[in-house]
Amino acid sequence: MSVIAEENVRGIGGSVFKEISADNDEDNQPTEIESLCMNCYQNGMTRILLTKIPFFKEVIISSFTCPNCSWSNTEIQSAGRIQDQGIAYTLKVKSKQDMNREVVKADSATTRIPELDFEIPPYTQKGSLSTIEGLIDRAVAGLEQDQQLRNATAPEVAVKIDEFIDKLKKLKEGVFTLVIDDPSGNSFVENPFAPQKDEALSVSHYKRTPQQDAQLGIKVLTFNTNCPECNAPASTNMKLVQIPHFKEVIIMATNCDDCGHRTNEVKSGGATEELGTKITLHLTDVSDMSRDLLKSETCSILIPELEFELGMAAVGGKFTTLEGLLKDIKDLIVSKNPFTCGDSSTSDRTEKLKLFGEKIDKIMAGEMDVHVVLDDPAGNSYLQVNDTLLSQMSEVQMQRLLCLICNELICRVCLQNVYAPDPDPEMTTEKYTRTFEQNEDLGLNDMKTEGYQE
Repeated sequence: MSVIAEENVRGIGGSVFKEISADNDEDNQPTEIESLCMNCYQNGMTRILLTKIPFFKEVIISSFTCPNCSWSNTEIQSAGRIQDQGIAYTLKVKSKQDMNREVVKADSATTRIPELDFEIPPYTQKGSLSTIEGLIDRAVAGLEQDQQLRNATAPEVAVKIDEFIDKLKKLKEGVFTLVIDDPSGNSFVENPFAPQKDEALSVSHYKRTPQQDAQLGIKVLTFNTNCPECNAPASTNMKLVQIPHFKEVIIMATNCDDCGHRTNEVKSGGATEELGTKITLHLTDVSDMSRDLLKSETCSILIPELEFELGMAAVGGKFTTLEGLLKDIKDLIVSKNPFTCGDSSTSDRTEKLKLFGEKIDKIMAGEMDVHVVLDDPAGNSYLQVNDTLLSQMSEVQMQRLLCLICNELICRVCLQNVYAPDPDPEMTTEKYTRTFEQNEDLGLNDMKTEGYQE
């Protein structure tokens, strides 16, 4: 297989991908998205391609090129999930042919060359598709980047780095050991003899440590419980997540293998706030339906234009979209209302609830100009940004949303407000002092936190 330098990877959709995957057909063309160049701030082109590497898995390769300033950038991401085990590759590089081996390096991988005591820590580079020679060239380019400045400010350091750069370049003609250790299990080193064994390459799988799980953001606690529907033994997964510009929340999910019942719930990971929170969102477009929201079990919902109010705990704690919340409200009021079926139903009541359901549908379709108010006296609810704003973001801004928790480009839980810390123009947030009745509902009036032992 021919050498694939990083420069060639930028020619996404070309012959390089046909070499990577024999399964690619002529119709498998990259998706092109016009995006902003962060070097000259003019428009360039991002190309994204889903392809499969033989004896490995599917990957997403993205490439950005700017025709105005010739700046380019490449990146690779796994198209699958984080693997059950970590993986470590140890390759003894002995020849030019070994330098041509394909390498998929995830951003969570650590790269080491023991002979030089050289290490590239995880998350210091983006994921890349290259060769072993390309990895060395990339490391050399990174070290050479600020050498001119070092020569002027710290010449002794610059000399030592030059000496180390020479050692890295000499590796191309010598024998050395390359180690790629990836706790996510999504890195790969090519075996040119596959499916036969490669004597120069050893591959080992290992169980991640709790520290590695936490670094990847997949540290989930599991405890035994009973299914609320059939009472069969089940398990509940629980995870603590930090929502940017808000606070920690606890996400819990229960799945029953016996009856198939599934439930999920979101609770605040902190204490009751000193002040209540009232969030008012003006719905101006159908795209507002994709706004993420966190509704605690103490939050009530109001739609003033419909003269509608839903009290706290009616639909429980949820992490969903605004559209999902409105669908839950419609199901609760219209579909699952016991007064709309059987002997309890009347034609007048049924007609009113049907009309209410039609208004909810119009709101979700963007045909009604309304306000949605989240009133949480405990201060534990939160409304997030509209997903459609992502289409207006540059490539670099998109990369800032790369989620370290779920290893996805856009994470529904961790997506932050692109206006933050500035306010959202369509949303107002008001802090207020709780009334005696609200404190009573929350059980705070009789709560004594100081001198309770007296």
